Amino acid sequence: MATPKELKVTLVKSKFGRLKSHKACVAGLGLRKMHQTVTVIDTPENRGMINRISYLLSVEEA
Repeated sequence: MATPKELKVTLVKSKFGRLKSHKACVAGLGLRKMHQTVTVIDTPENRGMINRISYLLSVEEA
């Protein structure tokens, strides 16, 4: 079985002053601080959160 694809997600803009739902997406991805990088599995749920707050993030394939 192949290992699931992973994405490296970095918060490059502040979450303060954003919509409540956008802050929830940041938290859902496991991001807490500016310039923090987390690795998430490439699922439709994670892709949806990334697409919604793409203006706050930098995304790379891991």
